[in-house]
Amino acid sequence: MGAAVGQVPEYIEMVVRWCKQNTRMPVITKLTPNITDVRKPARAAHAGGTDAVSLINTINSITGVDLDSFAPQPTIDGKGSHGGYCGPAVKPIAMNMVAEIARDPETHGLPISGIGGITTWRDAAEFMALGAGNVQVCTAAMTYGFKIVQEMIAGLENWMDEKGHASLDDIVGRATPNVTDWQYLNLNYVAKARIDQDACIKCGRCHIACEDTSHQAITSMVDGKRHFEVIEAECVGCNLCVNVCPVENCITMEPLAAGAMDQRTGKPVSPIYANWTTHPNNPMAKVAAE
Repeated sequence: MGAAVGQVPEYIEMVVRWCKQNTRMPVITKLTPNITDVRKPARAAHAGGTDAVSLINTINSITGVDLDSFAPQPTIDGKGSHGGYCGPAVKPIAMNMVAEIARDPETHGLPISGIGGITTWRDAAEFMALGAGNVQVCTAAMTYGFKIVQEMIAGLENWMDEKGHASLDDIVGRATPNVTDWQYLNLNYVAKARIDQDACIKCGRCHIACEDTSHQAITSMVDGKRHFEVIEAECVGCNLCVNVCPVENCITMEPLAAGAMDQRTGKPVSPIYANWTTHPNNPMAKVAAE
C-alpha cells in the first residue's frame, strides 16, 4: 500500500492496522520522499503492524519548461503539471532515507525494501549495506529491459564471492552503524587532497573549482609549466576536487596521522575525538557548560 495521503502518522497507522486485520497477505507500506522526516511515517507504519516498508516513491518535480510555449514539459494541450522524478538522480535521497529508518531505534529491525535509481549490482549492494533486505528495480528495467536484473544478480554474486561474503546476511546493514549525524563527526580528523601526477590529465577542473569556489589550494602553474598540485597549507579537506576530477582515483583524500603537523593550522593533529557538541564555538555547548 502507498502511504502518501498527507503522510499523517495517525492516518498511516490506522490504514496499516486495517489492512493487517483484513488480509492474510503481507502488508508492505510504501513511503513517499515528499516529506520532511521519513522516520515519522515509518514509525507509524511499524506501530500499525506493517510487515515491511518500501522506499522511496518518486519525488514531485517539474523537469523542464518549453521556452517557446512557456509550459512545463511534458505538455498536454498547452498545460503541464508536476510529475514523479525517478532513476539514478534520486538514489542518494533514497539511500539516506533507508539509512534513517534502519538506524532509528523505533524502527530498527523493520524489514526494508529499497527503491530509487538502482541500475547496477553496486547500487543494490549499497542499498543493502545501509539496511535494505532487498531492492526493487523499475526505471532501469524501462531503460534497458528486464535483462538488467540478471546482470545485477551476476555482478552481485561475483562481488560477494570475491569479498568472501557467504550470503546477503553478511552485507545487509553493515554500513548502518557508520552512518551518524553531522554534529558527531570527529573534528580532529584531518585529511588533505593528493593528486596522482601520473594519472592527472591536466584538465584543470580541480584548480578551477578550488580557486573560484573553495580555498585556492591547488596550483595551476609551477615553474612556468601547467601543473596541478595541492597547496597543503591551504587545503581544508573539503573533497570538492575529488568530486570534479574526471579521472577515477586521480585525487584522493589522505588522512594525517595523529601528531603530524597540519600546515594549515600550524598545530599537530590531535588524537582525541571531538565533535561539534563540545566545540567552544557552539553556543549550545557553552550554555551546557555553564
